[in-house]
Amino acid sequence: MATTVETPKPLTVADFKGRVDPDWCPGCGDYGVLAAVQKALVDLQIPNHQVVTISGIGCSSNFPGFIETYGMHTLHGRALPIASGVKMANPELTVLVTGGDGDGLGIGGNHLTHTMRRNVDLTYIIMDNQIYGLTTGQTSPTSRLGMKTKSSPHGNVEGPINPITMALAAGATFVARGFSGDQKHLTDLIKQGLQHKGFSFLDVFSPCVTYNHDNTFQWFRPRVKRLEDDASYDATDWVAAMEKSTIWGDEIPIGKFYERTDLPSLDQAEPVLKDGPMVGRPEHIDPAVARTFIEELM
Repeated sequence: MATTVETPKPLTVADFKGRVDPDWCPGCGDYGVLAAVQKALVDLQIPNHQVVTISGIGCSSNFPGFIETYGMHTLHGRALPIASGVKMANPELTVLVTGGDGDGLGIGGNHLTHTMRRNVDLTYIIMDNQIYGLTTGQTSPTSRLGMKTKSSPHGNVEGPINPITMALAAGATFVARGFSGDQKHLTDLIKQGLQHKGFSFLDVFSPCVTYNHDNTFQWFRPRVKRLEDDASYDATDWVAAMEKSTIWGDEIPIGKFYERTDLPSLDQAEPVLKDGPMVGRPEHIDPAVARTFIEELM
């Protein structure tokens, strides 16, 4: 008898629904990011078991629990080193890193800089709400000058970080900005980031409806302008990308600022991996030694 090979069913958004429902505040921009990521994975038909989602600490860093993939909820600001290790151990995996502006640009800022320059093949989404939400409303690295918060009741005196300019200067090979209020556009940016071979950085405006009453959905909507609507814009021009990254006010550019495809990612450049992923190689450690080591750590 002939053997019938069953064709796998196409993935749907329901396949990426986490086992735990999100507990973000009603109206939080992070819901839009979660939906866009799920839709992007479905559009690209990347199987759940080939995706790993890594996060730090914060409201948005609860992300791995809300999506059906492999994942790890790590330490504050330390998601990128963990994600780099996962990618280097098995470059065949799609590794997605999620977190907030405080987690990624504050305590994790140094890790971010060096992961960018190393061109580790990750997609890093910062859900930028310009406030510390989990700790109930303190100034974050992207809070505007003069913003009144619990930690700056008389107005923030520190200038904000520009994540796009920082990413371009640090050497990220894919740099984009999205808005959780523009689902279709954000989904497309995430798909491009996932398909890019190298470090993909996406700064996503994800308004905090509870603690940030300055940078709201209503504030962003008339200001955000898609770079893709300008036919003359060249996303391979680093200088033009830098110029666009400095625009902030009545007009705020969103979209793909820059992409470079001629640099090898770290897993491609690392000689140790020339013979293939580490996970596929025979163990060189005696099982008894490995077991003792693991027991010591547990």
